[in-house]
Amino acid sequence: MRDAPPAAEPEALGPGTHAAVVPLAAPRDGVPDVVVDARGVADAAEAIAAGSGPVAIDAERASGHRYGQRAYLVQLRRAGSGTWLVDPVACPDLTPIDVAIGAAEWVVHAATQDLPCLAEVGLRPRALFDTELGGRLAGLPRVGLGAMVEHYLGLQLAKEHSAVDWSTRPLPAPWLLYAALDVEVLLELRDEVAGDLARQGKAGWAAEEFASLLSFTGPGPRVDPWRRTSGMHRLRSRRALAIVRELWQLRDGIGAARDVAPGRVLPDAAIIELAAAHHRAAAPPRRVASQDPRLARGIRRNADAIVEAIARALALPESELPPSSLPTVGPPPPRAWADRDPVAAGRLARARELVTAVSSELAVPVENLLAPEAMRRFLWEAPAAPSTEEVAQALQAMGARRWQVTLTAPLIALACREHPNAPTP
Repeated sequence: MRDAPPAAEPEALGPGTHAAVVPLAAPRDGVPDVVVDARGVADAAEAIAAGSGPVAIDAERASGHRYGQRAYLVQLRRAGSGTWLVDPVACPDLTPIDVAIGAAEWVVHAATQDLPCLAEVGLRPRALFDTELGGRLAGLPRVGLGAMVEHYLGLQLAKEHSAVDWSTRPLPAPWLLYAALDVEVLLELRDEVAGDLARQGKAGWAAEEFASLLSFTGPGPRVDPWRRTSGMHRLRSRRALAIVRELWQLRDGIGAARDVAPGRVLPDAAIIELAAAHHRAAAPPRRVASQDPRLARGIRRNADAIVEAIARALALPESELPPSSLPTVGPPPPRAWADRDPVAAGRLARARELVTAVSSELAVPVENLLAPEAMRRFLWEAPAAPSTEEVAQALQAMGARRWQVTLTAPLIALACREHPNAPTP
């Protein structure tokens, strides 16, 4: 039914293999000065070009502090060139470094987090190894950088500065030490992960996954992103939704203008409280602030603009109020399948069972074996008796990689055969 390697040995899957974990206190070459001008970028590019082998790359953002996901520090390390810390705010064009790297392999951890912000400063990989994704495929139960460094190298990385405001200037010395350590052992980690994948027969799978990341540019734009405001389930009226929309757009505009994370301008909880309190009348927003001191600061600071936004929402005619929900695109939630299409529900349950069994056997997370959305999309509209080839073609069209298709298409086809659907007359 499938061409797969044997299951990973249990000892390869534990959270650590070292009797004692040694704290990694400082980079072997010390903490370099931060590159802040074109001359420094040229020096970094020259050194990196003279180095050899893969290039470890990381980026620090100011998520939760600043608007957007731009990079505020870029770290690079290569054998023969040492570690470089570059300020992409002072040096927004790192194309010389990109040229110096050329076709050399990037080594990154959790590539989808960093690739978009690195592309903004001119850094784009031609080859890539993602240690976090490699750890998932290798069956590790914990794939954070710190956990993987402990597991493979017996070293402990300090992570206390992971959520600090990296837009701070000048960057404090302890933060720079932390940043340099993030790439200090990344190349060694890459070799250990690669060896583990090779031993488990998964190197080819990883290569396909890494190749697919080369074109990753970030998530696409969302329809009505304001609907993701936490606490929306509390609101029932379309008028209240209109208030949420106005306040979300107000907050986003202020955040962009001030370069501040929108949640720091006005928390989601404040938006929901204001919408719940004012969907009938534009009462002063300070009344909500007085009920919950945690929300007070953002409401007080933007009180006039909030009043105007609520007034705009209250003045909208019924025809311009947002719908209670967006039209469903794709299959309905799985919980609704049994009532709407019992055969599809049976197919989904059986396919999940089969794929979960293979996931356990191969020590690969279900979501990495096949995107759940791809399985649902196919099974909801599947023909009466799809062949394995038909399933494979459909999955490939939805972006599944060859190794994923090889393992899962026969299982999905089997689920369909076991739950036959009457052909359409």
